[in-house]
Amino acid sequence: MPRFPHSHDGPPPTPSVPAFVGRGRELSALESALARPPAIVLVEGEAGIGKSRLLQHWLADAPSRRDTTLISVCPPLRESLTLGPVVDAFRGTTVPVPRLELSDLAGALRPLFPEWSGVLPPAPAPLGDAGAARHRLFRALDELIRALGVRLLMVEDAHWADDATLEFLLFLASGQRAGGPSLVISYRPEEVAADSLLRRLTSRLPAGITCSRIPLGPLRSEDTASLVSSMLGGSPMSPEFTRFLQERTDGIPLVLEESVRLMCDRADIHVRDGHWSRRELCELTVPPTVRDCTLERVTRLSRTAQRVLHAMATLAEPAPEATIAATADLLPRECRTGMAEAADAAVVVDDDRGQWRFRHRLAAAAVYEAITRADRALLHLRAGRALESLRPAPAARLAHHFRQAGETEPWTRYSEHAAQHAVASGDHTTAVVLLDELLSATELPPPDLARVARTIGVTALSRREPVDEVHHRVTRTLRAVLESPALSARQKAEIRNPLGRLLILGGEARAALAELEQAVANLDHDPVEAARAMTYLGWAYAGPWPAPTHLRWLQRAAEITDGITSPAERLNLAGNRAAALLMLGEEEAWDVVAGLPLDAATSAERIDLARIHSNIGTGAMLWGRHADAERHLAVARGLADGEGASRLRYVIELERAGLDWFTGRWDGLAERGAALAEASRDRPTAYLAGVRLAARLASAAGRRQAAEEQFRLVLDESARLGVVDDTMEPAAALARLWLADGDTLAALRATDQPIDALRRKGVWVWATDVVPARIEAHLADGDQVAARQLTEQFARGLRGHAAPAPRAALALCRAHLLAAAQDHPRAAAAYARAARAWSALPRPYDAMLARERQAEALLAAGQLHEGQELLTGQYEQLFRLGARGDADRVARRLRESGADVPRPWRGGRRGYGDRLSPRELEVVRLVVVGHTNREISRILVKSPATVDQQLRAAMRKLKVTSRTALAVTAVEAGVLSEEQVVADAS
Repeated sequence: MPRFPHSHDGPPPTPSVPAFVGRGRELSALESALARPPAIVLVEGEAGIGKSRLLQHWLADAPSRRDTTLISVCPPLRESLTLGPVVDAFRGTTVPVPRLELSDLAGALRPLFPEWSGVLPPAPAPLGDAGAARHRLFRALDELIRALGVRLLMVEDAHWADDATLEFLLFLASGQRAGGPSLVISYRPEEVAADSLLRRLTSRLPAGITCSRIPLGPLRSEDTASLVSSMLGGSPMSPEFTRFLQERTDGIPLVLEESVRLMCDRADIHVRDGHWSRRELCELTVPPTVRDCTLERVTRLSRTAQRVLHAMATLAEPAPEATIAATADLLPRECRTGMAEAADAAVVVDDDRGQWRFRHRLAAAAVYEAITRADRALLHLRAGRALESLRPAPAARLAHHFRQAGETEPWTRYSEHAAQHAVASGDHTTAVVLLDELLSATELPPPDLARVARTIGVTALSRREPVDEVHHRVTRTLRAVLESPALSARQKAEIRNPLGRLLILGGEARAALAELEQAVANLDHDPVEAARAMTYLGWAYAGPWPAPTHLRWLQRAAEITDGITSPAERLNLAGNRAAALLMLGEEEAWDVVAGLPLDAATSAERIDLARIHSNIGTGAMLWGRHADAERHLAVARGLADGEGASRLRYVIELERAGLDWFTGRWDGLAERGAALAEASRDRPTAYLAGVRLAARLASAAGRRQAAEEQFRLVLDESARLGVVDDTMEPAAALARLWLADGDTLAALRATDQPIDALRRKGVWVWATDVVPARIEAHLADGDQVAARQLTEQFARGLRGHAAPAPRAALALCRAHLLAAAQDHPRAAAAYARAARAWSALPRPYDAMLARERQAEALLAAGQLHEGQELLTGQYEQLFRLGARGDADRVARRLRESGADVPRPWRGGRRGYGDRLSPRELEVVRLVVVGHTNREISRILVKSPATVDQQLRAAMRKLKVTSRTALAVTAVEAGVLSEEQVVADAS
């Protein structure tokens, strides 16, 4: 150890870079995890805690590690380039791309690496679906990683990563079993937003992979002493000084380092009796934050060095000397002098590629915040002009700098370029955010305003994210743009058209139709978009128009479609028109449906065709043509799966679950429906479909309160969203619940508005559930005249419409009228006809309920034996189906009639032997993708105790004793395929 003079006057040495201290345990954990690839290591801690230093030390400990490591640092700018951190990591590689053996898939990398365009394969055909495009790009990046022999991807400051980068990390994590690289990810937990994809990555780590979480906390007192001593030549610290620093810095390494440097600048510390100590305690105030330390140290540097630091803080990302000099408005030699001074003061460092940066981001932020507003604008202007010379031009950074400089024209130009680049990379959300900020923060000339607004509307429609705050922000922005008096009628029409479709997605149906109707009047120059808007206006689910008005819009759309030559556009318009005609109950819809293909040439067309077949399946269910619904939904599911369209698949699965309800396939339906509803919570109409399914099952099971609450939610939200057809079933269900309670007036009130909507719109194919419920309410109220009039109106409305479900409902209504007239023999026959009609669809539950009414009519007619026998059969069938509440009601009626109630098989546990039961499989699947027992209980709507029981049973059958072993064994044994696991994790 060096000797120091025992004197108060010995000046402290220039502080050196601190030694790596106090992280031995964390370093061992990192080495251990990465020694067992593939691994995911999460390094977490607050700003300045030493995350980067830990990773740098691990790399430096074995220089050969750098050859197989890609290092990515996420910048703090919100406008950062899509996948920018990953792209920058690749640009640091020394392996020439032409020497790599890349497949044609690598052509998808051209938007990210334009400088490699001469050596990459040709760009593949564009994909219309953002999700499919993103997935293809990720596969190409993964191929490049493997071709380079990368064994580790290190991502620093992931809390600043854009969503595309985080999705790529999720993609890599899901594919690590196939030999992908290990991942080391550092981030600040306190800066991770609640909805960040980073939370998904950190909470759902794949099973069977080495997973480690390394939290970094403050240094202990003895480590604080070692760190400071290493900066000051190695002499020990006095206990008093150590306590003082520990208390004032909380043991945060960055704050310690910066504080010591400032004290050395001030000559506030000295050697006393061989130990470093402070001078007067009352005179020394260690700055509480790095900002204070940094700013005071910067003011001690020359004016030239300060100008360099201001330029670097404005640039916000590592930059070469020439860019820094241009931003600082310094000659190259002046800039080099200032940089050397800042480097000697340990404020900035350079890397091995000639890029200079602040040693700590917090220091950069402190310097930037101290720059006056006027100086900032000038610095950003010079930064923008300096960056314009780079190739490829960093459009997002240029947009940021020119925005801060107040230069509208280049800000607009580069924002649009950055948005185009983001769209080419499959990141429509980043494009939307960039353009929305442009529209919201400045006044653009009318041509620019119209162009950008139209672009943001169309781009937002291609987002694969759910209806979220970005979606709502875009609709607000577009509405504000339409208030501009400078826009022409045609320009406004081109904005209203995508706005109307965005409002449909957001559940604002009435507002959507208003925007589309205004748009159509000025879209003559674009027949495809005019026909598309007219088709949306032909959908009858919203608005005050009667059916003939919707039909006229569809006829106008058909006339325009005949003149369109593009096969893809013709298919889109024809499919949408067919679905709209089904909603209206028009027979001609089936002629259009018969001409729809089952496959298409391109990915975009296949996804569009999947959506069309899904809509046809929904319409077929409305009609009661369940075989047709089954067929079209199967086609839709196959197309969506083939293109990786996950959002569309959820919608299709919800429709399939609804079909299973109608057709009596209830086994496991409650769990499926609950999981689908949870996954669709951010899409209003899809989420309500899941809640409606749960309410149906709750009502049939006799859980009255739960059913009432859920049906109320569906009814209220559907009415609020303006989706008229979706109010019919929940209103009918609530009416039946209240009729069972004897509350006739409540039943009538529940059906008032849906019946008024039916009469106003004249779309009687929607009446399958609500009209029979309304007629029962009228009859319970003693108003047979109103019941008869509604039945006759229902019959007139169905003339010329061969929809089986509404016609079965009409047969039920006629049976109700006969029963109310005390004509019991004819009522029994009428209920039998209704039951046969329901069975033919099939809708077995409704058929059972009709036969129950038939049995009641037989009992009332004095046919005791026949009535009891029929009731007994319905009791057993209802019980087996899962309608335990209805079965209990029938059992009470049997006892009242003097009959015995049979004891049907109550299900019990099927014997699956050593195989997992379906419910155990579901629990294991959710464990494999990282869910806790509490999360599984919420997703499957089971108690935690039940989940724990099924999990233990699965572990026993697979002969394992831990969750990790369970996950590994389930995949290895083929109980759950790897494809299932990857799909669920993504």
